[in-house]
Amino acid sequence: MTEKKRYAIVGTGARAGMFVNAIVNTYRDVAELVAFCDLSETRMDWYNGKLEVDRPKYPASQFDQMIAETKPDTVIVTTMDATHHIYITRAMELGCDVISEKPMTTDTEKLCAIYEAIERTGRALTVTFNYRYAPAYTQFRKLVIDGVIGRPLHVDFSWVLNTSHGADYFRRWHREKHNSGGLLVHKSTHHFDLVNWWIDAYPKSVFAMGDLSFYGKENAEGRGESYSYARYTNEPDAQDDPFALHLTSKEALVGLYLNAEEETGYLRDRNVFGEPITIEDTMAVTARYSNGAILSYCLVAYAPWEGLRVSITGTKGRIEMDIEESITHLLGDGEASASKGPFKETRMRVFPMFGQPYELEVEMGEGGHGGADPVMLEQIFSPNPPADPFNRGASHIDGAASILVGIAGNCAMETGQLVQIDDLFPLSEYMK
Repeated sequence: MTEKKRYAIVGTGARAGMFVNAIVNTYRDVAELVAFCDLSETRMDWYNGKLEVDRPKYPASQFDQMIAETKPDTVIVTTMDATHHIYITRAMELGCDVISEKPMTTDTEKLCAIYEAIERTGRALTVTFNYRYAPAYTQFRKLVIDGVIGRPLHVDFSWVLNTSHGADYFRRWHREKHNSGGLLVHKSTHHFDLVNWWIDAYPKSVFAMGDLSFYGKENAEGRGESYSYARYTNEPDAQDDPFALHLTSKEALVGLYLNAEEETGYLRDRNVFGEPITIEDTMAVTARYSNGAILSYCLVAYAPWEGLRVSITGTKGRIEMDIEESITHLLGDGEASASKGPFKETRMRVFPMFGQPYELEVEMGEGGHGGADPVMLEQIFSPNPPADPFNRGASHIDGAASILVGIAGNCAMETGQLVQIDDLFPLSEYMK
């Protein structure tokens, strides 16, 4: 019988749920959850309440003790973005491999610390870019691999977040840039990773512009709006606010956040038209890649619908993909209900340079993120996962290549200058 691989999870907000379920249910024959670690005992208790057998729980200050006593092979990091590097580097120093939620980290100082730990310890870091595993996005990559458009020359990528999902980044800790790196790091790392992966290249130079144009107190007042409440839950005046999230509406929100407030001081449901908000909600990025391709990217976080429109034009033609996600309500981690099933509307088209355009049936899958999560979890936790000809597994190098576009974009927004990636971090040396 194969010995079970041992996992500990640090960070027990709702994002950890996907990993907990995979380890204790789907892959219970080959994987074992040996411990929880978090700032909040309440959150750890909530997860243990869902399990047949309680797992040992450790406060964040006893992370080293957890490793020593429970001896995990791998630590899964699902903490706040700006603290990922703390647990990644320490877990490696204590002899563990690491799986980290995206983004890998939020700035170049923390990125350098992670790379130094990898080089010093020889431990492995996997970054969970689940969108790579969505059948539709894999299909898009295959078109490029198969040479349908020749050499990629230009990528045009627009992602829109709606006023349910997009607004949620302005209720949570993400709204303060020192926590999340802003949406260009926290959210767009998904999108930049897809571009890097689709065209098999890495970014070299970046320019960006962005503003807080819709959310925040000043913008609301500019539209003649005023709000008497700093948060939504148990506020009578917020009952009819279309932007309100009431933590009493879901068991997970009560157990993981509302009940933990006295312990942590963290409010999960702050008014999106309050203060402080230090991230942007409207962003445009231009980047040049190592293969000469140019990216034009935009993100807005207050649209009436949610999804993407992307095209790649090359020396032999153009491919286009439009996806509308079925966003109806939020889950405990701020992800949207579209994550639980197929996309609402999809379209994929091929335009040969000197041929007739044609439409492809878009491949779909069941499960989180348009069918991506089950495929990714199998690659992570199965001892014998299926062959992956598309190289969807993301390493620390992929993690750096994606966040550096956002980090460089933040720098460009601050300075008004084009930013060279290698001036921030020697990425080209690692991509050789």
